[in-house]
Amino acid sequence: MSASRTSLSLLRTLVPYKTQTRAVTYMPRPGDGSPRPVTLIPGDGIGPLVTNAVEQVMEAMHAPVYFEKYQVHGDMKQIPQEVIDSIRKNKVCLKGGLRTPKGGGVSSLNLHLRRELDLYASLVDCCNLPGLPTRHENVDIVVIRENTEGEYSGLEHEVITKFCSERIAKYAFEYAYLNNRKKVTAVHKANIMKLADGLFLESCREVAARYPTIKYDEIIVDNCCMQLVSKPEQFDVMITPNLYGNLVANTAAGIAGGTGVMPGGNVGAEHAVFEQGASAGNVGKKKMVEQKSANPLALLLSSAMMLRHLQFPAFANRLEEAVKNVILEGKYRTKDLGGDSTTQQVVDAVIAKIE
Repeated sequence: MSASRTSLSLLRTLVPYKTQTRAVTYMPRPGDGSPRPVTLIPGDGIGPLVTNAVEQVMEAMHAPVYFEKYQVHGDMKQIPQEVIDSIRKNKVCLKGGLRTPKGGGVSSLNLHLRRELDLYASLVDCCNLPGLPTRHENVDIVVIRENTEGEYSGLEHEVITKFCSERIAKYAFEYAYLNNRKKVTAVHKANIMKLADGLFLESCREVAARYPTIKYDEIIVDNCCMQLVSKPEQFDVMITPNLYGNLVANTAAGIAGGTGVMPGGNVGAEHAVFEQGASAGNVGKKKMVEQKSANPLALLLSSAMMLRHLQFPAFANRLEEAVKNVILEGKYRTKDLGGDSTTQQVVDAVIAKIE
């Protein structure tokens, strides 16, 4: 064997080929690369900071989206009709947090938006991220909750219906099937709420019977909370009525690494609104706004979900990998993740990691 071939053989042994990461089986349809309009609602408090982070990253990536921006604030009586019309036209919206008034009979605009567009499914992705230390490992939970009725819908007298229970169950099992998830757990309080939660469980059981390859079980919400904080790795996809889902999603997010890094969205048959997955409770924190230190990572990951929803998988993968690499490196972190970086420093770090 010649010296050059020997050297090449040795080089291949010492320096392995780079792992293939792109999807070789993806073939876009003609016209799929056309830029898509997305309705953008910066919102209140830290909302403009984190939505601006998304705008910067999308521009740096040359992502095929452009934003139609509208100012909506939580103290408005209702969402302007032009905003609703924009979302109906574009089908997709990216949204910062809206401050929710407490008491006084004032309706939350977040709830108004979900009802107006029939965004019946809320999804929060709660999983461990490499480089971010947590008490529990192997946490990979997706919380899917019914979004339009029950106590948390703003209509406190309204109970759960068969129609809404069945369609959220269908969505949860379809999600599990399409994403190769192995188990769906229904969270309930049917031992006390026998009619409402009993109907919810009945719907879940009927849909579960159509998916024999997916394990189905049920857990009372009290025990669910205890199991989440003691052994969260036992859960996979969790389906819940409206009120419990808000509590379960925030608990799971905190366990997996914090609300500042958990993406999510709300989806219906026609429209989708992407936002930070779990409530950070910091929409109105003036100090965070003044110091410009809000964590943009959750909304950046939500925007990666949005890109995948828009059928731009390569852009979604690049953004998601950049965010994960920034977390893994650990050099730029906001206060909620144990660092002292500003929002802009984290954004710049993500842009620098985009390939």
